[in-house]
Amino acid sequence: METPQFTPSEHAAFAALLDDTSPAVRRRLLDHFGRFPEAARTFLLELTEEKNRALAWHARWFLTELRFSDPVAEFRGFIQSLNYELETGALLLARTVLPAVDVGACTEALDRLANRCRELVAEPASVRERCRVINRVLYHEAGFRGNNEHYNDPLNSFLPEVLTRKKGIPISLGLVYLLVAGRLGVPVEPVGMPGHFMVGCFTEEPAFFIDAYEQGAFRTPGELLLQLRAQGIEPSLGDLAPAPVREVLARCCRNLVHHYKASGDEAHSRLFASFVAEFDAAYARQSV
Repeated sequence: METPQFTPSEHAAFAALLDDTSPAVRRRLLDHFGRFPEAARTFLLELTEEKNRALAWHARWFLTELRFSDPVAEFRGFIQSLNYELETGALLLARTVLPAVDVGACTEALDRLANRCRELVAEPASVRERCRVINRVLYHEAGFRGNNEHYNDPLNSFLPEVLTRKKGIPISLGLVYLLVAGRLGVPVEPVGMPGHFMVGCFTEEPAFFIDAYEQGAFRTPGELLLQLRAQGIEPSLGDLAPAPVREVLARCCRNLVHHYKASGDEAHSRLFASFVAEFDAAYARQSV
């Protein structure tokens, strides 16, 4: 008869091995979990709630490999949880279309970029000077850039693809910028400006903004307000305010609705439209 759950010693042993990416170790774990599916499911689902994000993501990898996981259902659960964290949300969103995403590789890529920035920061450094270092690493050393040639390619919106291809659109390149800056303790925020996602710094006076699509160009509030007017938009100061994580992820989904529709993929367009509706519904419930 199958054991209903792993013993504490088994739990500790498996947890210690879970982030070992050796093919032999992973095969043995998959084989063992496959022989005790209910115990494995319980164990792995518990680990997905861990504060250790890397361990949680490895647990999700095993759930997916064992077909215990539904990436679309996971993202819906994330939306309904109202517990939004940018990196987790961006990777869960990507898994709805790219279920085999190597989450560990994504977090390691972001860690490497942040570590390279640390090597180059000369202390004491202002926030603006730290941002210049991030610009150097992302755009000049790593080669990230806007995908002008294929702007509407849906892959531009998925964080793992942007990290691999080094190409994206304003919001996905902004995500990379924010996640690297967050690892460095640089106080920048997402800014959902109409028509063009920006990164903002509000701890310096005056505030300044970073265009992640334009090689990290610095912009003043006045320049952005003029840019909006040039597009026929009558701006308000709220257009330059920090955006909550919920709105950033919902905006990613709205972009994907349009990009998939433009490519003729109605099924995926409807899927991301349903995610947008769920973000709106979850926000409405929270606001009651």
